[in-house]
Amino acid sequence: MIYTGELSLKTKGDGEIIDITAKVQKHLTESGITGGIVMVFVQHSTCGITTVEYEPGLIEDLGKLWERIAPKNIPYAHDAHWGDGNGYAHVRASLLGASLTVPFTDKNLALGTWQQIILVDFDNRPRTRTVVVQVMGE
Repeated sequence: MIYTGELSLKTKGDGEIIDITAKVQKHLTESGITGGIVMVFVQHSTCGITTVEYEPGLIEDLGKLWERIAPKNIPYAHDAHWGDGNGYAHVRASLLGASLTVPFTDKNLALGTWQQIILVDFDNRPRTRTVVVQVMGE
């Protein structure tokens, strides 16, 4: 059986990190499926999805990491072509990835004690983001 749902999130951009674990769990519960996998996919090229321990220190560390890996203040060919100033956001999102798959049993995500599912919006302005939540199993 397959269930597909969506999350709509208003974001601030600029590396904002949003814990979406409870929203994903809600879709899992609504699906009526007891065991299988949940796939979470963001439909935008300047966002990413992963798991972290969602706490202030790590949130700060991630922001610093992205600035070291793909700084905002260097030239990007994307910006030269489109002029929108978010080339760094596309690079960061490509590194993080647009999807995550999590197993579940008894209608509960099989996340570790310190794992939460997060969306990171790297873009340079606020947006409305769509996340697809697809539940597959029995």
